[in-house]
Amino acid sequence: MQVERTRLYRVRTVAEGFDVSVATIYRAVESGALRAIRIGTGKGAVRIPGAAIEDYLAACESAAPVRRDGGATAASQFAAGGAA
Repeated sequence: MQVERTRLYRVRTVAEGFDVSVATIYRAVESGALRAIRIGTGKGAVRIPGAAIEDYLAACESAAPVRRDGGATAASQFAAGGAA
């Protein structure tokens, strides 16, 4: 999955791209770590801008230890289409 900065993504799509649960993505949104927008009234639909995904990946990469064994990082796996 290639992230387009101007596109809006569904929570499930982002969760699948990161290979995590939908609840994990909602927690990141609720904590403010991952920017999102709500469309509609009441509960509404949550959408995540591609630019916010890129920012979140950069923040995760800077917080995560660097792998020295040549393995792929989560960010590079997401950009390449998800975890293997």
